[in-house]
Amino acid sequence: MLTPFKHNRSMNRLTSEQRAAVVSCLIEGCSIRSTVRMTGVCKKTVMRLVVEVGAFCSEYQDKAFRNLHCQRLQVDEMWSFVYAKAKNVTPEIAANHIAGDAWLWVAIDAETKLVPCWYVGQRDAIAATEFIQDIESRLANRVQLTSDGLRLYLDAVVDAFGEGVDYAKLVKYYGNASDEGQKRYSPAECTGAEKIRVIGDPDPKYISTSYVERQNLSVRMTNRRFTRLTNAFSKKIENHAASVALGYFAYNFIKIHRTLRMSPAMAAGVTTRLWEVADLVAAWEAWGQRQERAA
Repeated sequence: MLTPFKHNRSMNRLTSEQRAAVVSCLIEGCSIRSTVRMTGVCKKTVMRLVVEVGAFCSEYQDKAFRNLHCQRLQVDEMWSFVYAKAKNVTPEIAANHIAGDAWLWVAIDAETKLVPCWYVGQRDAIAATEFIQDIESRLANRVQLTSDGLRLYLDAVVDAFGEGVDYAKLVKYYGNASDEGQKRYSPAECTGAEKIRVIGDPDPKYISTSYVERQNLSVRMTNRRFTRLTNAFSKKIENHAASVALGYFAYNFIKIHRTLRMSPAMAAGVTTRLWEVADLVAAWEAWGQRQERAA
């Protein structure tokens, strides 16, 4: 998750209502510029707000999502980029910016739909290990864990859980798209899937990644920085990570899940009430005041 950021005094110029208006736009998938147009708040202030509220959201969820009684978890990765796509990163860009691929690793509770943790980084063994260890540290009991066929998960799960997990892979097989345009802009057609037991005794009925894959769509629909085929990407990794933390706070605490008819955090017993954006702003402001006193 995020490292806390120092509270910026310039944010005191906004009222709580203005902050709530900005946050409401951002969590509904609006871009920075459209948020500026709708709220009248200048672009630099909106970007500072994203970083600061994102730091609060990350810290709050990091503390709240502990000792969780999840039964079945699904994990997946989602591609994005920062500053420029990897193929366009020149030596000059690399020397001055963190640029290129920025993968989002995410876990979801299949029962409550809670997203207890996520990780923004590369798609490598280091990221896989840190992500899975983060999952293990939040759980109070043995779980059934399902991933896709990515090989990086195996060592990461063994290192974090040992034999204390029921782990399975759902390996999907894809065919080649016949049309070049379809191949470029659409995923290949899934021609089959294989359920593979890896550790423990996972129930075959629950070996699935459907919920986490559907959740990836929610991210692309509600976080503008993940929208494909647009110029709405992050220029800084800090801004990217902050927007992810804010997006998951809204998903976990503020938005009602259509099937559950409550927020995922309520379904998981993390909170007893449905948060509003005004509640988030009030908690963030109190957190900012504590940061200032501690500085």
